[in-house]
Amino acid sequence: MARSKVHPSHFFEPWQVWPGSYRNPPADGRFPFTGKPVFRIFPETPIASMGSCFAREIRKALLAKGYNYITEESHHPAAIHASAAWERLYNTYSMLQIFQYTFEEWQPEIRWWRCPQTGRIQDPYRRILVYDDLEQAETDFTRHKTHSRRALTSAKVLILTLGLTEIWQDQSDGAVICLPAGPYLDEGGDMRRYRFTVSRYLQNMENLEKIYDIMARVNPDCHLVLTVSPVHLWATFRQDADVISASCNSKSTLRAVVDEFVDRHKNVIYFPAFEMATIYMALLGQSYFAQGKENFHVNKQTIEFIMEHFFAFYGPDSS
Repeated sequence: MARSKVHPSHFFEPWQVWPGSYRNPPADGRFPFTGKPVFRIFPETPIASMGSCFAREIRKALLAKGYNYITEESHHPAAIHASAAWERLYNTYSMLQIFQYTFEEWQPEIRWWRCPQTGRIQDPYRRILVYDDLEQAETDFTRHKTHSRRALTSAKVLILTLGLTEIWQDQSDGAVICLPAGPYLDEGGDMRRYRFTVSRYLQNMENLEKIYDIMARVNPDCHLVLTVSPVHLWATFRQDADVISASCNSKSTLRAVVDEFVDRHKNVIYFPAFEMATIYMALLGQSYFAQGKENFHVNKQTIEFIMEHFFAFYGPDSS
């Protein structure tokens, strides 16, 4: 009885083969690229972004490189992470709510938290924002929606950085807060209406499809670039999984969702920042983790590596 060969006789492109396997060249500091850029981003291209902590790094790199990064509400403390004062957005639900309140009617039953002791007003959906009174909060939010609309309708490229799948959801109307934090909780605010849960594949796919539908209506010429953040969970609220497993589940779920979502839409691409950090840096014998108390973050060297490849893949000189 004859045995077939374990490995097929087939011609593979260099980017289809694992670096350093058998007689293939090892990782050389240039992440594998198909050589077929879907589109190019020029310095004058209006670019917007939103998402998790890693989105802040993308913003900083684009501005430092002199690209036309959209900076609405630059005076606002919640705008340092994105193109408008959206604050950090860790899950697809929170992202979708941005699009809904910007272009549709989004009116959750609980729009504001009133801190039990000081009476200050906290925004549950942009957690760092605290106001002296309700009038100030409403005025700022009305102004913010105008800036949000301008950022999303003027962008030719919108980068969405997906972070995690853990959410806190209002059991009555389904609204999602990014994270339970701030003076409302510190002062003993009632959180009983919010339920912690882990969002799953189909839910996150549905959220991205709704975002796509809104953008297709209000800004059909905009390309979407999706990434999965390589920043891991600092802590998990799950009782059935350790933090490392919970973080892996979040990233794996979102990566699988993005893979199918990109395949569905021609003007959507995936940029492999997550793979560059978590796999390719290890192939180079380097750690991508930051040092110190925030060692779940990505170090500066890895961020520079990722952004160098972003410009090489999609910049004006990409081939």
